Amino acid sequence: DILNEREKTHGSYASTAAMAQQLKDCFKQGQNWRKMDDTHRESLDLIATKIARILSGNPNDIDHWVDVAGYSNLIVRQLTPQADP
Repeated sequence: DILNEREKTHGSYASTAAMAQQLKDCFKQGQNWRKMDDTHRESLDLIATKIARILSGNPNDIDHWVDVAGYSNLIVRQLTPQADP
């Protein structure tokens, strides 16, 4: 069953969701939250979910860490000036 497998790597849905929401609430208290665009905020939200999975589920699941880096890299790519072709 896919849900049982996910619980092994992601932790229980209820505990992961509670932790993710707490992290996201903290983010929203930051002075720059409203200054950032949707992509910045969404990346941080998704990173919060991944952090909650790391803390609630299997911290050695490499996919969690790869995803955190991936969401960060999306913003790095967006902020990096592109050379003219």
